[in-house]
Amino acid sequence: MRSESTRARGRRRRVVGTCLRLAGLAALSLSVLPSHSLRGQTLRVPYETFTLPNGLKVILHEDHSVPIVTVNSWFHVGSGDERPGRTGFAHLFEHMMFMGSQHVPTGEFDRLLEAAGADNNGSTTEDRTNYYEDGPSNALSLMLWLDSDRQGFLLPELTALKLDAQRAVVQNERRERYENRPYGLARENILRRLFPANHPYHWPVIGSMADLSAATLEDVREFFRAYYAPNNATITIAGDIRPRAARRLVEQYFGDLPRGPAVTRPSVPAVTLPADVYAVLEDRVQLPRVYNSWHSVRAFAPDDAALQALAEVLAGGKSSRLYRRLVYELQIAAEDSALQDAGRLDGEFRLLATARAGHDLNELQRVINEEIRRLAETGPTQRELERVQNATEAEFLDGLERVGGFDGKANRLNYYNYFVGTPDYFEEDLGRFRRLTPGDVQRVARQYLTQAHRVVLSVVPTGRTNLAVTPEVTP
Repeated sequence: MRSESTRARGRRRRVVGTCLRLAGLAALSLSVLPSHSLRGQTLRVPYETFTLPNGLKVILHEDHSVPIVTVNSWFHVGSGDERPGRTGFAHLFEHMMFMGSQHVPTGEFDRLLEAAGADNNGSTTEDRTNYYEDGPSNALSLMLWLDSDRQGFLLPELTALKLDAQRAVVQNERRERYENRPYGLARENILRRLFPANHPYHWPVIGSMADLSAATLEDVREFFRAYYAPNNATITIAGDIRPRAARRLVEQYFGDLPRGPAVTRPSVPAVTLPADVYAVLEDRVQLPRVYNSWHSVRAFAPDDAALQALAEVLAGGKSSRLYRRLVYELQIAAEDSALQDAGRLDGEFRLLATARAGHDLNELQRVINEEIRRLAETGPTQRELERVQNATEAEFLDGLERVGGFDGKANRLNYYNYFVGTPDYFEEDLGRFRRLTPGDVQRVARQYLTQAHRVVLSVVPTGRTNLAVTPEVTP
């Protein structure tokens, strides 16, 4: 899921999660029509793939438009692979992977890359952990050597001192992004009400303070041995490369790494809420905010695209329904947003609105309910849907310009490979939105919102619980 999505916040502050966008125009096969529209055209990102005997899968994408290369590694492990009482390990390891390995002392990873003119970062979500290096094409050998050393030779350098140092960094990150940030504890409060205690999405990616404090060196070593092996990873190498030469480098640096244990994951039953759940969180905020969260569908499920379109119609920009009503016409809200947040196991449709000074959350909730019911009863107009489709295509093309970073083609090839099993899924992904009809959006509004139960969380200034949503406002 993308519920913990953030952007890179500087070289040494590794992000918890990253928002994935549609990626890659350079070196893209595009059947061009005379019309300015993309409809009827075919999007293709050519790639080659091979798998080493130790199970490491490699995806190669050749793009000589600029002399840049990216190495994008996905370990198929996230906070959803943790267990109650042992949360936060995946994100903690995201930090630990930059603390030096047997042949790369602490600090040398960044220093060597920077000396070569390269950049790097990492991110963690519920479903995966990602690392990338971007740099000039002549730095490819260095990038692969550094990645192979920390994948194969991290444990000999994993000491209690390093663990304590990064534990403190992560705990401070949690203080900054959760405890000491306005509305920062809202997501954690919603997740534990939306998902049962044994569900992999019940806790936030960053984990709890108690679990981070309780983690022992052997706990962390065991987690690494279970998940950070070649057979649980995929590497995409994209940019100014020659595939044959890139393959030889991968075989040289990764071929001798041992295969790890097979990763097995239990099936997770579907989750439904038997009734609406109301909660109030008092926080050091000036303006009250209401969150509405429903169970939806996992990424790329049949209704995923329609739910994304519904979120845009409801609260996607200044021409959306809720912005017009809440912010522009009634002037009772300062902001609003909506998101279909889909992960590998499940999805969440969430909507938030922040009240303006002098207004309580019941006022906002009544309007939210009205607009949801209206969409469920009559659906969006054709023009509203076309706005969403056009914006989606524009964002798609905007992302098709880069090979590296968190939102370039390399990361998207890894994303598609993990979630749908096909790295070049660009055309099919965009096609989901092209095929939508107003009836599709109307149906998902009815099925997943008006006919389902939700978590309603009111975040109010300390001592002002009278501003919270009351149950009778949400039928």
